[in-house]
Amino acid sequence: MADHQQHILLVGAGLAGSLLSVYLAQRGFAVDVFERRPDMRHARISAGRSINLALSTRGIHALREVGLSEQIMELAIPMRGRMMHAVDGTLTFQPYGRDEREVIYSVSRGELNRRLMDLADEHEHVHMHFRQRCEGMDFSMGAVQFTDEESGKPYSRSGDTVIATDGAGSPIRMAMQRKGRFNFSQEYLEHGYKELHIPPAGDGTHRLERNALHIWPRRSFMLIALPNPDGSFTCTLFLQHEGETSFASLHDAESVRIFFEREFPDVLPLMPTLIEDFEHNPTAPLGTVRCYPWHVGGMAALLGDAAHAIVPFYGQGMNCAFEDCTVLNEVIGEFGTDWDRVFHVYQERRKANADAIADLALENFIEMRDSVADERFLFQKQVGLACEERFPEYFIPKYSMVTFHRTPYAVALERGRIQQEILEQITAGCETLDAIDFSAAEELIHSRLRPYAEDAIDMN
Repeated sequence: MADHQQHILLVGAGLAGSLLSVYLAQRGFAVDVFERRPDMRHARISAGRSINLALSTRGIHALREVGLSEQIMELAIPMRGRMMHAVDGTLTFQPYGRDEREVIYSVSRGELNRRLMDLADEHEHVHMHFRQRCEGMDFSMGAVQFTDEESGKPYSRSGDTVIATDGAGSPIRMAMQRKGRFNFSQEYLEHGYKELHIPPAGDGTHRLERNALHIWPRRSFMLIALPNPDGSFTCTLFLQHEGETSFASLHDAESVRIFFEREFPDVLPLMPTLIEDFEHNPTAPLGTVRCYPWHVGGMAALLGDAAHAIVPFYGQGMNCAFEDCTVLNEVIGEFGTDWDRVFHVYQERRKANADAIADLALENFIEMRDSVADERFLFQKQVGLACEERFPEYFIPKYSMVTFHRTPYAVALERGRIQQEILEQITAGCETLDAIDFSAAEELIHSRLRPYAEDAIDMN
């Protein structure tokens, strides 16, 4: 148990900040959480961010550690695989894993955040302060600079340490950049995204298959839809910002309608508010943030999107941030309040994995918009699942390592690349599963891969 006099400032009360405040409170720290937005439990937050997210093993593990998993899983909708929608309306279901245990879950971002805030409020040592805008940090004084958005009054606060969970545009990270000797990169895709909506049917049921993540892959762009408990779906259109087929080319109601009639004819009748949603919901950018170091001595550290924002195509942004919290909590358990050492070890354990999931997410964008409609890709995926069934000690598909295990992301990336080379070799000239020489596959797998338990320190 930590000394109760230790006082930690958290900047940001989003998903990662709220979860981390609970972890820290459970260790006995006094925690003050500062959030720019109003309290979302009592005020409507503006649209534009996805209202549901894909929750998987890493996130569920973190919620279990703070005692919230059962409550959240009651609200979550299992998605057993991808439901692919061709232009002609043909549906193809691609299961995520080998059985019904290997599923991901659609969960409300807002409801999850509210539940985490409520859990934090149950701890007497956690205090949340809303409408407090962080302006940066003075590292010479160890003080975070804020402005009270109600009064307009600037002020400073300090504690034993500061942890920034304030998102991809983190003012604390920007202050670290100004301090110098700080590596930073921000890369945008040429694509952006816009949230759209499918309402429930008249009887409150879902208009599409409830237990699937729906994808309309169209090579250079795509539409996806995740189910909500109220019978609706949150849809996201991923499209280039500029060009012949782009957000720029969809400049009025008629061009939007023609585009959907041509590319997504089966979903158009399900979207009565399409034109209104398209006009009023913002077009948001998609980018990757990488930086190093993640901390300034024991004074301040970055966590979640503040340290490593990624594109959403592996469904791991929240899960990765939650795993940051899990790892930081473990390191505090090892080294107590030696914050310089804690932050250094936390950074060493997470930096390579954060870079790996950023790469994996970018790769998966191509897979989701393009490869999922490719027969060769689908066949190799089928063979990969068969290899997992036959050689479970050696071969676990990359998607499964990332999503259904707590394998370090860097390990999943490296083993995934080797396994893809193996799949390409053993499927060459084959068109059916019966044609695969699994004896040759076994020899190749054993020669190229170490046993999974040795190569992956699986944190399950």
